[in-house]
Amino acid sequence: MAWHAIEGEEGCAYAVANNCVAVIVDALRASATVAALLDAGATEIIVVREVVDAFAARALYPDALLFGERGGLHPEGFDYGNSPRTVAAAAGRRVVFTTTTGAGLLVAAWGSAAVCMGSVVNVAALVDYLSRHDRDVVLIPAGLAGDPGFDAQEDWAAAAAIAVQAQAEIEVGADRIGHWRKRIEAEGIEALFASAPHAEKLRRVGLGDDISFCARVDIFETVPVAVARNEFGLIVQNGSSTPCRGSCGSRQS
Repeated sequence: MAWHAIEGEEGCAYAVANNCVAVIVDALRASATVAALLDAGATEIIVVREVVDAFAARALYPDALLFGERGGLHPEGFDYGNSPRTVAAAAGRRVVFTTTTGAGLLVAAWGSAAVCMGSVVNVAALVDYLSRHDRDVVLIPAGLAGDPGFDAQEDWAAAAAIAVQAQAEIEVGADRIGHWRKRIEAEGIEALFASAPHAEKLRRVGLGDDISFCARVDIFETVPVAVARNEFGLIVQNGSSTPCRGSCGSRQS
């Protein structure tokens, strides 16, 4: 089993074309928030690309909660933003979720051998899940939708942390993963998250507390995995072999 690290839409296309397992690494904050929603007991998460898709899903499922962001903040009419610290209300509920980058990448990777989300918050559970596949793995640092030149420092650092946990030898993207491995050893994950350009964006909109939360290692044992597609987006449930603390999607009736 070979491992690769390819950013953004290019990584999704590679995973689909080569029937790999796609891992969306949107460290600040989508990967952490979806893992947290499952851990809190969300029965099902419908991940959609666009805000309009979220409202369409809510029209069909009026009891669903809308979580997500545009520009870091929750869109008008949404119940909650994209923060892993504010997920308690999801217990026993269906959630519709959309973000600027990570949600769209998850949808774009549909058609690969498997599609999941991960970061440092669930790295051990994620690596255990990946070990149960015999396909190549593509780590997909999310970056920023619409800005291919954006410095996705925290996403690459999280991807490198996953590779280290898995003791993976990277083929495509080896130089960049090697660079971030060295940075992790020298500076640590929390410092790399805190100094990332995206972190500064979050601080400007009053969401700085999410940065250190998303840098915590192995606080969740849930692995968000896309299990089906519907007319709005992808259905995501827990793919971990370890049950979550709430009544999460993998055990829904």
